[in-house]
Amino acid sequence: MNTKFLSIVLFSAFGLSTFAQKKSTMKVLAVHKIQSDGGWDYLTVDQKNNNLFVSHGNQVNVLNKTNGDSVGVIHNTLGVHGIAIANEFGKGYTTNGKSGTCTVFDLKNFMVMGQIKVGTNPDATFFDVYSKKIIVFNGKSKDASIIDPQNDQVVATIPLGGKPEAGVSDGKGKIYVNIEDTGEIVCFDSKTFKVLSRFPLKGGEEPSGLAIDRNTSRLFSVCANKVMIILDAKTGKQLASLPIGEECDGVVFDPISKTAYSSNGAGNITAVKEISANKFVVQETIKTEVGARTIALDASNHHLYLPTASFEKSTDATQRPKRISGTFRVLEVGQ
Repeated sequence: MNTKFLSIVLFSAFGLSTFAQKKSTMKVLAVHKIQSDGGWDYLTVDQKNNNLFVSHGNQVNVLNKTNGDSVGVIHNTLGVHGIAIANEFGKGYTTNGKSGTCTVFDLKNFMVMGQIKVGTNPDATFFDVYSKKIIVFNGKSKDASIIDPQNDQVVATIPLGGKPEAGVSDGKGKIYVNIEDTGEIVCFDSKTFKVLSRFPLKGGEEPSGLAIDRNTSRLFSVCANKVMIILDAKTGKQLASLPIGEECDGVVFDPISKTAYSSNGAGNITAVKEISANKFVVQETIKTEVGARTIALDASNHHLYLPTASFEKSTDATQRPKRISGTFRVLEVGQ
């Protein structure tokens, strides 16, 4: 847990300032248990249908996000990583890392509608409202598959020059994605499918989670060496590098509170406040649980959701602790 910082250093275009963290106003409000076993990766909120989709082993668990009740399961999603929600088409899509496919399912009854072959080890995914396409990032083939949900066909494959992690859209036709092994953000056009630019993440290592403030065109990239790097999405100019917790994997941005939340597997969330387009500060550190390293935001109530489980104690620091069967759960965090 990142408790050694009583204050943080703010780097901005205006110079160097120090800000004290305030006492956390957010906490774990509820714990939603899921009775199945296996690892996990991303989770996704479907606001329209009030559901939360959680990747878990070789299936996706669907919860009512209000009370945490189980409302469905999508089976046979081998090595599932991400879930994209395309409400305009009434369909959802899972990325199945082991089979190199996307499962298409009905958002109302969760019935499987088909399978789409994509690249090798599909990982992060989302529905881009601007282009009305499903964007799939393939880790091992180092490219992006673009799916048209009107016919569920892959209409383009975009080489990215490295291993992609999470991606976001600016809502105006540009897609940004973290490239883990080259330490940069790649931007491509969602309609021409051409790579437009590559932004190096100076001082950042193995970027994973990525979020965007569309109003100010700011990108928030979280890196394995415990920093959040903030860039101008239009120019690639690096505006700030702020300390976050250990084992980060995800980040979301709340446009109402103007806050980026980095989920850190060591057991906390780092909340970074956007004071203005060029000024940022670590506002608070929110306690969660060990293993809670991915995150989803419910924009309707500003709650955060993070999956985790309990782990056996280990004396070997080089090995990831073994999960305890039957302890998988989703934490709901809010004020």
